[in-house]
Amino acid sequence: MRLRGLNLRYVLRRLGTFVLTVWLAATLIFIIPRLAGGNPIAAMVGKISVAAGGAETAHSGALVAAWDARFGLNDPVFVQYLIFLKNSVTFNFGFSITDYPASVNQLIGAALPWTLGLVGLATVIAFVLGTGIGAFMAWRRTPSLIRSVLPLSLTFTAVPSFMLGLLLLWVFSYTLGWFPAGNAYSLGVTPGLNLPFLWNVVQHGILPALTIVGAAMGFWALSMRGMMVTIEGEDYMVLGEAKGLRPSRLFWRYRVRNSALPQVTSLALNLGAIISGQILVEYLFDYPGVGQLLYQGILNEDYVLVESIVFLLIVATALAVLVLDLILPLIDPRISYLREVPR
Repeated sequence: MRLRGLNLRYVLRRLGTFVLTVWLAATLIFIIPRLAGGNPIAAMVGKISVAAGGAETAHSGALVAAWDARFGLNDPVFVQYLIFLKNSVTFNFGFSITDYPASVNQLIGAALPWTLGLVGLATVIAFVLGTGIGAFMAWRRTPSLIRSVLPLSLTFTAVPSFMLGLLLLWVFSYTLGWFPAGNAYSLGVTPGLNLPFLWNVVQHGILPALTIVGAAMGFWALSMRGMMVTIEGEDYMVLGEAKGLRPSRLFWRYRVRNSALPQVTSLALNLGAIISGQILVEYLFDYPGVGQLLYQGILNEDYVLVESIVFLLIVATALAVLVLDLILPLIDPRISYLREVPR
């Protein structure tokens, strides 16, 4: 069984690598939180006791023991590991420690659409703008005025995302009052597929989206410019110029098309990592996405929640790499996995 540039043996080998990668990564994310020590139930009960003025201190030991038994924290580590693997394979992650009786699936399900909508759209916009800017920066026929203006658009790339977010908040929210300072939508707005709610969501998402785009756009622009410069003297470019092809055709069909393949590879990896959200950006804007959820899980030592989010991130990234690896021969005919490497 063969597709263009692929054979069944290679596909099975890549699937095996995918499973091995996910298993090793899942094992690490199970071990690392436990190496830090501490007891998440005891930490949660301690916070409750402090908030209640110490009223629960007399019964905190019994409460911790009961909840340890409820979440299986008293079981041997190997038993906990097997339960974790079973939950990971079935994508049934159980209950959150700090938000019980809410399940992890419910928490992630509520936060994931916000992250996909904000971070996913912002990543695609940053990719398109950055790739276009990088391509025109490397083209000799770009007008000098545009060539001098384009690098200015990358000024904010050198600024960390949280610093850029603080700047945007100070200017456009606290000083000018043009946009809301945080959250995904305003209180009092009824969620649903109605125009007032959707417009309110857009208003709340503009500043965090600008933060992500401004911080990421330079990466795409610089990498695209580097690729465009690299292929300048390739044989097919020289041949195209010798044949008298139009400059626009040389630019779009020869230079941009061949330079975009590494960009698409990086985009696939970034899209796979979207599921983890932008932790600092979502925390700064109090955006109810997966990044904010992961931050709260780390802060509260919620093993189950943190392990589940990181596991989904690993699966999404590994799956993006697998799919990209399998479709590369379809995108670029020069790539083929049919020839076996000599042993």
